[in-house]
Amino acid sequence: MTPQDTPEKSIPLKIIPLGGLGEIGLNMTVFEYDGVILVVDSGLMFPEDYMLGVDIVIPDYEYLRENKERVAGIVLTHCHEDHIGALPFLLKDIPAPVYATPFTIALVSHKLEEKDLLSRVDLHEIKPRESFSIGPFHIEFVRASHSVVDGVSLAIRTPAGLIIHTGDFKITHGQLDDEATDVSRLAQLGEEGVLALLSDSTNAEKEGYTLSESEIGATLEKAVRDSSGRVIVALFASNVPRLAQIVNIAAKTGKKIVFNGRSIEVSMRIAQELGYINVPPGMQIDVSEVKNYEDNEVLLVTTGSQGEPMSALARVAAGAHKQIKIRDGDTVILSSKFIPGNEKAITGIINNLYRRGAEVIYEKISAIHVSGHAFREELKLMMHLTRPRYFMPVHGEYRHLLHHARLAEKVGIPKNRILLAQNGNVVNFMDEVGWIGESVDTGRTFVDGKGIGDVGRKVLKDRRALSEHGMVVATMVLDFDTGVVIYGPELLSRGFVFEDEKGHLLQDAQCVIMDAVEQLDLSGPDRIPLIEAATQQALRRFFNYVIRRRPVIVPLVLEV
Repeated sequence: MTPQDTPEKSIPLKIIPLGGLGEIGLNMTVFEYDGVILVVDSGLMFPEDYMLGVDIVIPDYEYLRENKERVAGIVLTHCHEDHIGALPFLLKDIPAPVYATPFTIALVSHKLEEKDLLSRVDLHEIKPRESFSIGPFHIEFVRASHSVVDGVSLAIRTPAGLIIHTGDFKITHGQLDDEATDVSRLAQLGEEGVLALLSDSTNAEKEGYTLSESEIGATLEKAVRDSSGRVIVALFASNVPRLAQIVNIAAKTGKKIVFNGRSIEVSMRIAQELGYINVPPGMQIDVSEVKNYEDNEVLLVTTGSQGEPMSALARVAAGAHKQIKIRDGDTVILSSKFIPGNEKAITGIINNLYRRGAEVIYEKISAIHVSGHAFREELKLMMHLTRPRYFMPVHGEYRHLLHHARLAEKVGIPKNRILLAQNGNVVNFMDEVGWIGESVDTGRTFVDGKGIGDVGRKVLKDRRALSEHGMVVATMVLDFDTGVVIYGPELLSRGFVFEDEKGHLLQDAQCVIMDAVEQLDLSGPDRIPLIEAATQQALRRFFNYVIRRRPVIVPLVLEV
């Protein structure tokens, strides 16, 4: 059956990924039925190497702006930045109600309060196995194990059928704690009949199962016990299960514990208020008190495991932290995965820590981090539990999505029911038939300082040219009445050539400009744009011919 064969009275369910399909991060998915829009997640991405000067990247959600009156709610699967980081930007434009688990709501509240948005937004706490409705969508939270607490998958009942959106998840073998993925509920949903499964693809290339947190805990405890000096553990502030492990290890080993870094202090406060972590009385000390204890009595927990330049760990590695100075015998543990694109910054910090005398333990040399994303056997189990009619891989680069799609085919899902979509594709479901239809405009929006979206590819191209070849400013002053050059051309360069080479080269460049200007008709009103264009063209050719460089040429022409 094709879409054209379906009855005219039927209304399609539309699923539109605005981010997260083709990259790690930017997770945002639109569900739309009969004019009502539900948004799942609103994440950011760290800038890639070519995005010079960019602070963060968020999805281009122009489609939501154009349909803001139809956005009925925003549902968050968990509190990682790649799922909630763009939320303040989205809510400034579209103040829709937000639904999430208690820990996620607490972190989002703090984030919105910083942006003076908290009073404008309705926040709704929903616990796993609780349900709520947003227009025609009836949504149930299903517990999902991840590297945060309170992560959930979504069972979204729509008039077109039941959709399972896994969010980020793993199914660790033998895990029985309260944060384990609710496989029994997923199996019940599978019995009910699942129209489509949207499943996390991040680790679709990795065979087997993820390691259990208990194995990582044993490795961390050994590293802490073996250290003769202070221990500094760097991790994601939102990784509450790992924070709880470290608190327990500090208690076992009789160490005082310090939480240093604004984000980790916020996470610890919320985790303790909600009962996820219990720090024994007298064990926690302030960073200013570290000097009062022997080195082997102190365990510090901080942020900066991804090489963030302003993080506490980066300042420690650079010797710029006011209270923490690395000494021989200190052990630094980076208990997180290297996020693609951050490797260079992380290895720079590791090298600096080694130079200052620390022993550094990280994922490439020791099992001190376990992924929060399912490996292939767990991905197969999710398919077996839910038994979907259609399968759609989400959350990952294209290679991850493709490997996940091939895995689904091996499990037995027919190839024509595997929807390998990309950002912007409109995935339709109607009368139990699914297909990829038209597309909507989407992309990436760069946030640079307070500017949102004002940095585009042209600006990035100029920044790269400046970083690689420098800049030359050519200044000239014309007589207003005659158009005759009465001053200049004066050339100023930055990041282009060494001082001892500049004189001869720039003198020749001045002659090149004058030769180009003398060939122009300067009697018309558009002489300034003509001179600027001719100057740019002449200098580009000259510098490329003489020294094979392409500096950014900035002509500045004035009339007096």
